[in-house]
Amino acid sequence: MGERRAELHWRDGRVPVSARFDDPYFSLGDGLAETRHVFLGGNDLPDRFRPGFHIAELGFGTGLNLLAAWAAWEATGQGAGQAGPLRFTSFEAYPMSPGDMARALAAFPELGAYAERFLAVWPGTGRCDLGTVQVEVIEGDARATLPRWAGGADAWFLDGFAPAKNPELWDETLLQQVARHTAPGGTVATYTAAGFVRRGLEAAGFTVTRAPGYGRKRHMTRGILR
Repeated sequence: MGERRAELHWRDGRVPVSARFDDPYFSLGDGLAETRHVFLGGNDLPDRFRPGFHIAELGFGTGLNLLAAWAAWEATGQGAGQAGPLRFTSFEAYPMSPGDMARALAAFPELGAYAERFLAVWPGTGRCDLGTVQVEVIEGDARATLPRWAGGADAWFLDGFAPAKNPELWDETLLQQVARHTAPGGTVATYTAAGFVRRGLEAAGFTVTRAPGYGRKRHMTRGILR
């Protein structure tokens, strides 16, 4: 990995919190339920899955979103023997070490088998072939790396730290790059309902709706590329 690493402290010994952004990596209530509600449900997944479906993400973190999507993908009967595995590309400025990821993911025993399969081969950043899913984590500031990316996603998980604490990952210029790298009719979903994020997505070309949030969050944001 590069020089930049995630700097952590742990809440209750199991929830990683970014020391840099003073924000937890997942819900203090139930991070897996939040991922399923916001990122899977917010992108109408797994109903939209098809061979070769491509998910992209801002903020890889612990890898929880990947594992939840992978489990949903395999539960639908999708596999490497079809026209193509699930593709999952994430942009991460401060990669977490595999050891810290293992500690964090231990909070989700339901995904234990997926975490074990993933961590057994995960190099820490870069590419990883998991058979039914092809993973790439692109390290660096997404404002620099996303414009250079040649790919395009069917669905985006916008999962940076809170906009008030990590505004760089939510600025209008970056959201325009998200739109540029979205397939026609592609979607985005995020836990935040911040007005400037919704306006940035609308300016980038998404039709944006506000949906019920998870847990104590009243609202979240969904979008579809016009």
